[in-house]
Amino acid sequence: MSSAPEREDGPEHRPSSATPPLRRAVFVDRDGTLNVDTHYLQGPEKVELHLGVREGVALLRAHGFLVVVVTNQSGISRGFYTREAVEAIHQKIQRLMAEAGTEIDAFYYCPHAPQEGCACRKPGTALFEQAARELHIDLRTSAIIGDRMLDVEAGTRLGLTTVYVPEPGAHLRYPEEFQRAQVEANLVATSFLSGCRRLIERG
Repeated sequence: MSSAPEREDGPEHRPSSATPPLRRAVFVDRDGTLNVDTHYLQGPEKVELHLGVREGVALLRAHGFLVVVVTNQSGISRGFYTREAVEAIHQKIQRLMAEAGTEIDAFYYCPHAPQEGCACRKPGTALFEQAARELHIDLRTSAIIGDRMLDVEAGTRLGLTTVYVPEPGAHLRYPEEFQRAQVEANLVATSFLSGCRRLIERG
């Protein structure tokens, strides 16, 4: 199984002369959505996928969706870990996915701290737009699954179907997001797998 492309903010690739048809995608947050959020995950040895995540990814891909991870990794800018550590974590996630016969189609991450004011840190949409260009994604028929309101906010800005899967106590851990966000998710689920099923049922 080939490994997924690893992306960060940067120049877009030169398009080929023959443009392939647009595809549907589900953008997925990483920490707290795919894997347990340990607060600045620093290495692959600490990766623990949530129950049902691999089944959910396989289900989405079986229904024709690309699965694209978009994640904020300000720990790079803060000096908590390196880009190489982030990429090693993504490789570990891919190995765990491969054990279930599935994979993530691509990873995109923002390395910046909030105060840097970049366009790629969620709820900014630059990485989603980059992924749409590079992977030929139709944003109008795509969705996002995440555990934080900044995921819902980013998805709403792009016109995506939004699926909110909060970890317990999320409203207490990130109160500023709830105060700032003036949006509501299209779907709310109790687990990643449940969110995938509801999204597919929605059509």
